[in-house]
Amino acid sequence: MNRLKDKVAVITGGTGGIGLATAKLFLEQGAKVVLVDINAAAIEESRAKFNNKNVSFFQADVSKKEDTLKFLNHAIATFGKIDIFFANAGIEGTPTSIAEYPEEVFDNVIAVNLKGVWLGCQYIIPKMEEGGSVIITSSVAGLKGFTGLGAYCATKHAVVGIMRVAANENASRKIRVNTIHPGPVDNDMMRRLESGMAPDNPDAVKDGFTATVPFGRYATSKEIGEYALFLASDDSKYITGCTHRIDGGMLSA
Repeated sequence: MNRLKDKVAVITGGTGGIGLATAKLFLEQGAKVVLVDINAAAIEESRAKFNNKNVSFFQADVSKKEDTLKFLNHAIATFGKIDIFFANAGIEGTPTSIAEYPEEVFDNVIAVNLKGVWLGCQYIIPKMEEGGSVIITSSVAGLKGFTGLGAYCATKHAVVGIMRVAANENASRKIRVNTIHPGPVDNDMMRRLESGMAPDNPDAVKDGFTATVPFGRYATSKEIGEYALFLASDDSKYITGCTHRIDGGMLSA
């Protein structure tokens, strides 16, 4: 129960399914956690679920430099240091073809999913403790193309490049940098995608995705959090610069 004893973690996208599930696991393993999210209402709702002095919430837009610096400084002021950075904030965009994709939606997906990771790595890693861990949420869409998800796929591929460079640049300080690549996860983002792809029959979309997973089901947020816990802990101290699929075999064929 002490795999993260005396560690301080910052989790962006903190009030989403993966963020909250991961925070709970980190806290159970002895960490102090700062949960960052842009949604004030979701922060207040999530705050009510925790009664723990070792968790702090902070409202911020990860695509803004000034907000990144604010939550970085908040984490250090609150808990004294940062050992773990889980760059988990992300949005799905609009499921439509590249030819029809709205430019303003594209720009927003790029800002959150790509620039948000870039700014986090740019400003947070230099302030992290030696031997720390950076975990970036990519997707199976960061390893394979999916029709209608052009902007999302572009960002999830791009963060793999950031990860590989950051892993090399920070190896001398023994800071590990890895990406995780979930398949479909049973959470709000997938509900929005299912509804966006087929407003009249979202269950058909879910059935279609499920049929591509050899395990025959979506992942749970907790299962993604359990892998993030492994990468955050010293159990992964010799693992860096890697892509980690958590997809029930979806890309095994």
